Amino acid sequence: MKLLVVFVFVTVVTAAPQPQDVQVLKLVSDNDGLGTYNFEYEQSDGSKRQEKGELRNAGAENEFVAMSGSYSWVGPDGVTYLVNYIADENGFRPTIEQGPGGTPINPFLVKILKKEYY
Repeated sequence: MKLLVVFVFVTVVTAAPQPQDVQVLKLVSDNDGLGTYNFEYEQSDGSKRQEKGELRNAGAENEFVAMSGSYSWVGPDGVTYLVNYIADENGFRPTIEQGPGGTPINPFLVKILKKEYY
């Protein structure tokens, strides 16, 4: 009986979908060390990200790095989802898009992602 249980367990484990190895297809990065930077990457699973930042009000008490960028991924439903964002003195402001064929994005989730925190 124990042998049967082990055999069934091994069969189920080997039949389960195996995780896909994700490869980095593109990687670009530049940073001046003074607050200005940009980077981007793309992976074999369809996910991408790019971001740039710049130092604002350098040397002042209210010095900060303003950022803008985007990231995207292909969901399990085969639809590409994209988030564009700006983060600066006016807070974090994302916009969310999805490719054709997907179900509508939950409005509650959009509201949470757009909430500004001070």
